[in-house]
Amino acid sequence: MLLEYGYVGILLVVAVLFTAIIPLLPLLLSFVGLVPRKSNPAKTTTYECGMQTIGKTWVQFNFRYYFFAVLFVALDVLTVFLYPWAVNLKGLGMLGFVAVVAFFLIIMVGYVYAWLKGALEWK
Repeated sequence: MLLEYGYVGILLVVAVLFTAIIPLLPLLLSFVGLVPRKSNPAKTTTYECGMQTIGKTWVQFNFRYYFFAVLFVALDVLTVFLYPWAVNLKGLGMLGFVAVVAFFLIIMVGYVYAWLKGALEWK
């Protein structure tokens, strides 16, 4: 039993170290000299398939892309949580069934809200 918690502890330590080291890695490499510090105009220009851009380079996207992305993530999470529940339905019993029905209702309320707000309409 304690050995299983040891694995979780090791995983937790590795996750914390990874999270702390990765953002500091470019800083450490710049002190060593592996990361260049000097900027030049070629690095700050907009790169578009090797060609100079024509017109404005700043384009504002339609906000509906964001709504579609959020809905996709919500339905994707629903699928990820639904699979283990379906595999172990007999072991969970009625309480597991009620929990998934509540989960579905929460997701459906969000979906219907987005539908009524017109987030799914593409204009």
